[in-house]
Amino acid sequence: MSLSLHEAVFSGDIKFLSQLLRTQDVTQKDKHGNTPLHLSVMLGRKECTQLLLAHGAPVKVKNLAGWSPLAEAISYGDRPTIHLLLWKLKRQAREQMDHRRPNLVKALRQMGDFYMELKWDFQSWVPLVSRILPSDICKIHKSGCSIRLDTTLVDFSEMKWERGDISFIFRGDRAPKESLTVLDNEYQCYQRVRYEETEAEIEDEVDILMSSDIMAAQISTKSINFTRAQSGWIFREDRKETIAQFDCDWYSINGLILESRKRREHLSRDDLQKNKALMESFTKGHSQAVDQNGEILRRTSLSPPPNSTVTWDDYIKADPGEHPKLGRDLVYKESSKTFRATVAMSKDFPLNVEMLLNVLEVIAPFKHFSKLREFVTLKLPSGFPVKIDIPILPTVTAKITFQKFEFRDNIPESMFEVPENYVEDNMSFCGVSW
Repeated sequence: MSLSLHEAVFSGDIKFLSQLLRTQDVTQKDKHGNTPLHLSVMLGRKECTQLLLAHGAPVKVKNLAGWSPLAEAISYGDRPTIHLLLWKLKRQAREQMDHRRPNLVKALRQMGDFYMELKWDFQSWVPLVSRILPSDICKIHKSGCSIRLDTTLVDFSEMKWERGDISFIFRGDRAPKESLTVLDNEYQCYQRVRYEETEAEIEDEVDILMSSDIMAAQISTKSINFTRAQSGWIFREDRKETIAQFDCDWYSINGLILESRKRREHLSRDDLQKNKALMESFTKGHSQAVDQNGEILRRTSLSPPPNSTVTWDDYIKADPGEHPKLGRDLVYKESSKTFRATVAMSKDFPLNVEMLLNVLEVIAPFKHFSKLREFVTLKLPSGFPVKIDIPILPTVTAKITFQKFEFRDNIPESMFEVPENYVEDNMSFCGVSW
């Protein structure tokens, strides 16, 4: 595969790059897993970055080290570049969802209408933490291409969670800008989920990215395998159990590793001291600092790192993932924790995994549901995962049980409408990351 695009970016030859983009694939990776966009932001090639993004260069793609172009842009510290990549990332995500949407709506229509309950029990191996963790029962109604999720656990993070009485409504028969609504039943208000962020919201997010650690966390499944769980002390046999009237076979999930990495070479000592207070301020929606003219004080671009002396040959001849540094010296920390998880699979459950994934795609904006969706995409044993024990955070696991399921006809249309006495509220609902 020709690496001419990468070489043009490396040399900063914008004219040559423009010519090559007419015939070459902007998504191609080199031996280090870097796309042309990765190299462009690492080296501070602003014109190249703009040109690559104009030709559809993907922002949500990782190199062999596990970092995206946006992560590398944050490290470099040029604010306009970070803003551009963040805006493009959100736009590309919307375009991908728009592309998947017709098939998703079609799949929902073809599925039988149902009512389902999921029970969440959060647990920890840290005794004091385990005592105070929440539980929740989520109720899901599905009719045609509409889904309603009722939950009392709105947000969940390391040691904080937010309770409420929230309903999430997806209407596949509505235009994308009108298809997502969140109801706050306690305060009798609702929010039409905006399809696009405002410029001020993008700027706020850039401030957060420039002020905090660059984080990457994922469940590694490279060495994962499933073995039949055993029961009995003397006479061992395969463990079986009836859960919510469904006969289940239990499996142990081995080799499940939660990997987390963070970088902070773009942060000063002062940043690190202010970091926690700043994050709490943004989370709580507090107003930001302003100057004497009333303008919001924004993070400014960092001084660029020293110009790289690495040649193209130095870069391309290095072992995969071991190329010389192209930006700042890394300030890097990596950790991993191995989990032993379990899953109870049933061949009698009325839904199959593909149907479940379609439902979870709709409600994935809730953080803990996105984790469940990530898990269900694993190559599970045959059947449906009626009960799952999976890691959510390094110290917290979740036990999820599909404790009730029934097909239902004639679910009232009113379930998917905003009650007449609810008022519109423009404030953000915590825990829903659109």
